[in-house]
This record gives sequence, C-alpha cells and structure tokens, in this order.
Amino acid sequence: MAETKKCIECGEEISVNAEICPKCGVRQLPEIETKFCKDCGAKIAKKAEICPKCGCRQVNLVSSTLSSIDSDKNRVTAGVLALLLGGFGVHKFYLGQIGKGIIYILFCWTVIPEILGFIEGIRILCMSDEEFKGKYFS
Repeated sequence: MAETKKCIECGEEISVNAEICPKCGVRQLPEIETKFCKDCGAKIAKKAEICPKCGCRQVNLVSSTLSSIDSDKNRVTAGVLALLLGGFGVHKFYLGQIGKGIIYILFCWTVIPEILGFIEGIRILCMSDEEFKGKYFS
C-alpha cells in the first residue's frame, strides 16, 4: 500500500510524493516543523511569526531560563486551579499571564470570571500535554 498524506487545503488523501493535490490543485508544501498558536491553538509552522488562522503574533522566548520555568508548569494543575479558583484568576497567574490574572481579580465580584475559569479549566484538562505546551509556552 502506498504511503499517503492529507492535502493541506482540502484534506483529501494523496500520495506522499504528490506536489499538487489532484482534487483542489493546491501545491503541497514539504514537511515542516510545526508548533501550536499561543492564542487559538492552531497548528502552524515553527518559524511563523503570525498565525495565519487568527492573526496573533507569536512570541519566541529567547531566554533558556524562562523556557525551563515554563516547562515546569503542569496541565492538570492549571486545569484544577481554573476549576476551583478560576473566579480569582489563579490559573492565569500560574500560567504566567499576569495581566489577565489582574483582570480576573478586578471582576471577581461578578459571575463572569467564574464562568470563564470553569470553561478554561475544562478546556485545559481536555487538551493534550503537547497542545498545552504549544498554546501557553511556545
């Protein structure tokens, strides 16, 4: 059986060696290293500066010290903090999003941060570790 891959445009199964998709006619890019957009979580090229899906600028951490601190963050811990203390933005502080954490604190007297924290907690717990690292620490 011949090896196949999905077309980058239409998702049709095509030969690994195909340069152009026979269904939609889009030229296929060679395999490239990917990462996840820090805002929307879409899979993008590792060297991309802007996500083509949402337009969010990607920030690359240059300091290895910051990278090692971020790599110690645990997905389950962040999810549980969001579920239990999401109304106060504790999970945002844990993930290094200080500005968003302050906004959660400012609006903690409303129900909105509690709802958002609960939803974020479920989303964090449902994503894979790779998606979590890609979204919050790439």
